[in-house]
Amino acid sequence: MNRRLLIYGLLTLSTVGLGLLSRSSIVSFPDWVNLYLGDFLWGLMVFWLACIALPSARNTTLFLAALTFAFLIEISQIYQAPWINELRHTSLGALVLGFGFKWSDLIAYTLGIALGAFLNHWLRNRIKVPGKL
Repeated sequence: MNRRLLIYGLLTLSTVGLGLLSRSSIVSFPDWVNLYLGDFLWGLMVFWLACIALPSARNTTLFLAALTFAFLIEISQIYQAPWINELRHTSLGALVLGFGFKWSDLIAYTLGIALGAFLNHWLRNRIKVPGKL
């Protein structure tokens, strides 16, 4: 169990690092990549967090849980009450809640989560840990 948490924790932190790097001026990507990479990585991070929160869940369940969470966050951006907009204007609030609903974000989240599910399936079949990874 501890090894599983360590692996998923490292995957989460690595994904967060890549996401922050993608938004920095250190690395330059084409505009079309910049439009979607952050949301793609955010979806991937949500998947890794689902793996931490639901350690005994099947891969399909993890995929659906992460997708549901990501879609609910995106749909919540339609709601524009002052209290939640204040949260959105903090660094953490902006990273977690975002600002405005976009259909393209749903696609990027889905692809990021799908990559996580694929990698998780691959890891579970390659790394033999008691109780699986």
